[in-house]
Amino acid sequence: MMNKKYKGVVVPMVTPLTTKGEIDREAVACIMAQFAQNNISPLVLGTTGESASFSEKESLEMLDATLEAKADGQQVYAGLVSNEVADQNRRGKLYLDKGVDVVVATLPGYYKLNEGQMKAHFERLADELQGPLMVYNIKATTQMSIPLSVIAELSHHPHIWGLKDSERDLERLGESIQEYQDREDFSFFCGWGAQSAFSLKIGADGIVPSTGNIVPEMYKALYAAAQKGDQETASRFQDLTDQVARIYQGEKSLGESLAALKLMMNDKGWCQPYMKPPLSLLPKEEAEEVVHQWKSFYITN
Repeated sequence: MMNKKYKGVVVPMVTPLTTKGEIDREAVACIMAQFAQNNISPLVLGTTGESASFSEKESLEMLDATLEAKADGQQVYAGLVSNEVADQNRRGKLYLDKGVDVVVATLPGYYKLNEGQMKAHFERLADELQGPLMVYNIKATTQMSIPLSVIAELSHHPHIWGLKDSERDLERLGESIQEYQDREDFSFFCGWGAQSAFSLKIGADGIVPSTGNIVPEMYKALYAAAQKGDQETASRFQDLTDQVARIYQGEKSLGESLAALKLMMNDKGWCQPYMKPPLSLLPKEEAEEVVHQWKSFYITN
């Protein structure tokens, strides 16, 4: 595999909160330490990090805590999620000024955009930032799929370094990997957790699994196996991580699944379970069932 600037396991990190709803800096340091031990870099303020719910001040506090806890070899990817273009421009510049390695931006998701508007948005953002930018395609939240033809054009912008794609489309996944695996200046990250091992097998540069928040050691093993061409081991860890994902994602909305994920991390002592409104804690019975399933998995594996 080509030695690209951006690659490996990048986990979309939860945003840990205190009982008062403030950024829990101790928990950030704890999670970052777990990531560092497993050769993982964080994507802060992404979808899993409840980014759309945090103010600029809170977002900068989360970035400060993350950068303060950053270990040698870790890169910090910063999510940029906003419906206001000027806000994306401003925050992106602030994030880069603080020292993040790359900004990962979604489309503004309120209005449906045509292909020309999508392309123009990312070009303007890249021109404004004058620093490393990755395009983040996530149809589940923006309700739009960025066409691969648009990505291909954007890939030649000097400040656009890659694509994080979370769309559930195997044909799209294969086409994207084939298009960019030999491009030293453009990386492809698979944001579809269930296809982590497969995407690496066919040439993805990296993976972005939310389940890495709770079992980072499994993704370290999965990635190492994939790099060695040991598909049997990579598939075994894919199966295990899929089992974990089903515990917190199965039959739940996105917001409910994030609450369940924090519950599981709380059981490990890594963070509190608190959510940023409008998201909330799970009802007591649901929460107890999540923790029960998690404990059962953890004991047997």
